[in-house]
Amino acid sequence: MKILIVEDEPKVASFIKKGLEENSYEVDIAYDGLSAEKLVRSVRYDLFILDIIIPGINGLELCKRLKEINSNIPVLMLTALGTTDDKVTGFEAGASDYLVKPFEFRELMARVKVLLKKPDLSQEKVDRLIVGDLELDLERKVAHRGKLSIDLTAKEFSLLEYFMRNSGRVLSRIDIAEKVWDIKFDFGTNVVDVYVNFLRKKIDKGFDKKLIHTRVGFGYVFGDF
Repeated sequence: MKILIVEDEPKVASFIKKGLEENSYEVDIAYDGLSAEKLVRSVRYDLFILDIIIPGINGLELCKRLKEINSNIPVLMLTALGTTDDKVTGFEAGASDYLVKPFEFRELMARVKVLLKKPDLSQEKVDRLIVGDLELDLERKVAHRGKLSIDLTAKEFSLLEYFMRNSGRVLSRIDIAEKVWDIKFDFGTNVVDVYVNFLRKKIDKGFDKKLIHTRVGFGYVFGDF
């Protein structure tokens, strides 16, 4: 598998490249956003590892552009900016995972393996999910509750899909982080809660019957009850 590292600090880029190559990955390095975008238009990569603060195009804008070129390639953000707001901004730009500097290489390697694992094709294929008066169209990527059309970001859509596929089950924050963000590490912030609140405002606000329910000490449960 081929990985592109976008990092303007040569020592950091070299350190990551060496470690990945020792684990049998092919690795290219770009030291600025413009060079990275040019590479992506001519080379097929399986994973992007991006620093946010880079010359030319910042990592957030570059992430958006890379997702426009190929939305299926996962993006691992590397940055010293580790607040909840920073992470939400990264995820909204299209990042699949977020690793805060400084980090141990073994943690980066574990996340790379998770992001590059093959998708589970055994999951039942359906084109829409329905819970109560809420309908999620998986093909057109749109949601409706009653007559109201709901505009969702990509990550909000993924969270809602996970909730609806598991309607009636109590889901812990770790469950949600693993399945929606596809990582098995503690964010260290309340990103999951922030996104649940985003979703609540869009699908529950103004409706008498709420679909997202908090189970104190356990997590959340989604359902028409």
